[in-house]
Amino acid sequence: MRDVVEIGLGKTAQRGYHLDDIAIVPSRRTRDVDDVSTSWQLDAYPFGIPCVGHPSDATMSPSSAVRLGQLGGLGVLNVEGLWTRYENPTKVLEELAGLDEEARATKRLQEVYAEPIRPDLIAERVRELRAGGGTVAVRVSPQHTLALAPVILDAGVDILVIQGTIVSAEHVSTTDEPLNLKEFIADLDLPVIVGGCTDYKTALHLMRTGAAGVIVGIGGDEWSTTESVLGIRVPMATAIADAAAARRDYLDETGGRYVHLIADGDIQTSGDIAKALGCGADAVMLGEPLSLCDEAPAGGAWWHSAASHPSLPRGAFEVSGEPLGSMEQLLFGPADEADGQLNLFGGLRRAMAKCGYRDLKEFQKVGLVLDR
Repeated sequence: MRDVVEIGLGKTAQRGYHLDDIAIVPSRRTRDVDDVSTSWQLDAYPFGIPCVGHPSDATMSPSSAVRLGQLGGLGVLNVEGLWTRYENPTKVLEELAGLDEEARATKRLQEVYAEPIRPDLIAERVRELRAGGGTVAVRVSPQHTLALAPVILDAGVDILVIQGTIVSAEHVSTTDEPLNLKEFIADLDLPVIVGGCTDYKTALHLMRTGAAGVIVGIGGDEWSTTESVLGIRVPMATAIADAAAARRDYLDETGGRYVHLIADGDIQTSGDIAKALGCGADAVMLGEPLSLCDEAPAGGAWWHSAASHPSLPRGAFEVSGEPLGSMEQLLFGPADEADGQLNLFGGLRRAMAKCGYRDLKEFQKVGLVLDR
């Protein structure tokens, strides 16, 4: 039974836990780190590490998405971002990288994203991703999926990511025709990842749409302002565990159809990655951590996709400073600091080995403890 707290007469709240509130408990067995596998597979597409690039223009350009793919992850380009609004957004990105966080950065973000999306540039960016030789994935918001899907699909992507702050399978509208996810996905011949979501019921309903993957979380980190703007925040450990419970029930319901969970939020270090996977995620979506690598197109600046919303931005603008190293060093080391920000997936492999697990599916069974 979930711990429920009475916060006032007639009103209760469920207790939730952040990744920082839990820790991993080693088992009776340890394993050689060279015998550990971090590979996973989404539909027909295999990946060497459980890493999906958050589709922010701060981190994902065509070239950085390709590079992430070369290193074993999945790069996701935002087709509503700067790369589909400007022929060459390099100067815009350089300007944003030089902004002072105190100097009305949000207003400038809104201005540069006011440029209209160009369908010809969507096709061009997909061609650039395809030329890189890896799995081609792009992100579109639920609001623009129906309008942009024909261009995206004609361009020929491998994986479609439909991502918003909160996405449901039962969107209701009296003014516009809502996106029917189940019908939309059923008509496609490619895997679709949808999200974010933060609770059991929403995760289960998204799985029932036929999605191959569900994003759990709202991308919350110290720079996200979704809680202050919308009042929404669900601790990630609880959100992932609830979605994993929904997956177990969906497996029983369908006789074995497995939906992958991608954790998006509160993930900064290799320890956070290990704990997210231990809660039941199959992969993590990295945003701000990837802004710290040399290949990041915004040169160390970071903002969420929703930070440029024209009327209700949700996300602060941050300039993190000097990069920590190449993307390869960020993901695989070597690390020259002991804070868990470098060698992210080397750290994951070490955690799996210390606990005796040989692959990610096994590691989802690891014991957890509340440590605060």
